[in-house]
Amino acid sequence: MKDHYVSARFLVRARRKGTLALGLAICALGLSATAHAQVISTFDVPGAGSGSYQGTFPEVINAAGSIMGYYADASNVYHGFLRAPNGTVTTFNAPGAGTSAYLGTLPGGLNAEGAIAGYYADASDVYHGFLLAPGGAFTEFNVSGAGTSRFQGTVAVDINDFGAIAGEYIDASYVSHGFLRSPNGTITAFEPTGSVDTYPSFGNGINDLGAIAGFYYDASGVVHSFLRAPNGAITTINDPSAGTGSGQGTFMEGLNNYGAITGNYTDSSNVNHGFLLAPDGALTTFNVSGAGTGSNQGTTPSNINDLGAITGFYTDSSGAYHGFLRASPSGTITTFNAPGAGTGSGQGTTPIDNNPEGAIVGFYADSSFVFHGFLLLPDPVRPQGTK
Repeated sequence: MKDHYVSARFLVRARRKGTLALGLAICALGLSATAHAQVISTFDVPGAGSGSYQGTFPEVINAAGSIMGYYADASNVYHGFLRAPNGTVTTFNAPGAGTSAYLGTLPGGLNAEGAIAGYYADASDVYHGFLLAPGGAFTEFNVSGAGTSRFQGTVAVDINDFGAIAGEYIDASYVSHGFLRSPNGTITAFEPTGSVDTYPSFGNGINDLGAIAGFYYDASGVVHSFLRAPNGAITTINDPSAGTGSGQGTFMEGLNNYGAITGNYTDSSNVNHGFLLAPDGALTTFNVSGAGTGSNQGTTPSNINDLGAITGFYTDSSGAYHGFLRASPSGTITTFNAPGAGTGSGQGTTPIDNNPEGAIVGFYADSSFVFHGFLLLPDPVRPQGTK
């Protein structure tokens, strides 16, 4: 199905499992019996809609504490935002962005300098990549070979600290291919051998060395992860326990600057399990206590920071989402819920990114399926993972 960009942006990020979820106010959050109090604050971007599946969707937090994401307005049109460390919010739209529902301006990556990469859909619902410089200048770019019909085009998903951009382009046959845009604007297309659709990971797909991580579908609909080295060599990665049916397999979600990778695999029963692939090739799988064991339930990592800490969410037996943090190197897992998060199926807390300082951002869905942003700050007293 090639119209996955029509649906909400959070569904784009987790195309295969339909993630949802996170709230408003400042409060202390107790994690587990062995964890210390951490502070979670919630926020809404001015102009965000208050209807079901509308609201605020943070995507990335950089080392300085700036948060980037998008919001859905009352007409379900998407707009970008950047929230400064002091809480000041700036909203933006790409020049030429259309106003179709569930489209608009969709940022994907934020680097340490404050540059943003993303894509927008024009009035004909064709996608175009963009680079938004810290000073506010927009640069549009399109990959040669990208289609020019509805739901085709260029989709930028991440940017590293040197300005290299990773993404995908959708050709005239609705086939997705990966690309790398170098800081000088040169674009190189790529795809793993056997891929019929290639997806670099949103927000966490390219590191500062220029390695790109993501996943692809083969001709049978089975999912495989890939790592594209800075020299262009591509390695396919499969968890040994991953299912081999259509829509099952190994999904890479986060890559850090040391080459550690996290993601999830879906087994033959469509249950999700987390994995960590160390730079030396050692593979560790893990499940959060409390994660459901039914179809589309389980453990789903979102990102790994440079200290090796993994954040993500787990889906319980009722279909609700809850956040988790897996500390490094101990592997200790703590869980958390944003205040105001709903507890019904498809509601709850969805962490998306964690920075090197240990701050976590994401969103939650309340009991009315309205989405709100959250920021969880690390324990100010003890290092992460200690008792």
